[in-house]
Amino acid sequence: MTYQIPGFPDLSYGTVYCIGRNYAEHIEEMKSSRTKDPVVFLKPRSSIVHDNGTVVIPPQSTDVHHEAEMVLLVGTEAKNLAAGDALTVVKGLAIGIDFTARDLQTEAKQQGKPWTLSKGFDTFAPVGNFTPFTKSIDPGKLSISLRVNDQVRQHDSTDQMIFSAAEIISYLSKQFTLSPGDLIFTGTPKGVSPVTAGDHVIATLGDGISTVHVQIQ
Repeated sequence: MTYQIPGFPDLSYGTVYCIGRNYAEHIEEMKSSRTKDPVVFLKPRSSIVHDNGTVVIPPQSTDVHHEAEMVLLVGTEAKNLAAGDALTVVKGLAIGIDFTARDLQTEAKQQGKPWTLSKGFDTFAPVGNFTPFTKSIDPGKLSISLRVNDQVRQHDSTDQMIFSAAEIISYLSKQFTLSPGDLIFTGTPKGVSPVTAGDHVIATLGDGISTVHVQIQ
């Protein structure tokens, strides 16, 4: 399996960081609560698929949900960044979908276990095309939308994030050393819902910044 990042021949995928509970209305729909600091979890690189890929529902789950998110591509090594400097390490932006085996996640929460198994199955992290990040793009003012079989399920904006892109990067860099090729899924807005085999899912970020199409199997 190759982990080279399309459009960036000098980069290969590294760690996949994910942020949970970063939109207030999603917190409400999940009956969760806000946290003082970002909620962080990881996905393995084997969960990544690209545009026109296939998401495979594992036999362990009967309740897989979509979660559309803005994804940040880290371009340089970083440690202990201040929020004011954090966006300087962003190489590109894309749309991503954090697929979640909700039944397994619920069971893990009830038992006080990590979420890894519910989030990390092969194909559970589709990522669209990366657009190079420039100062003309405001990561705090981008639309996020997702349709299942042409029905709108999620449609919101990154201006609703509790922790901004800069705050997320700064926080992560104070816990870990960020490396070129790392991805950061920044959290999902409201509207998450189940998918089933045969569904076609399309998610988009901004006005033509990134799109990803996947088939559910």
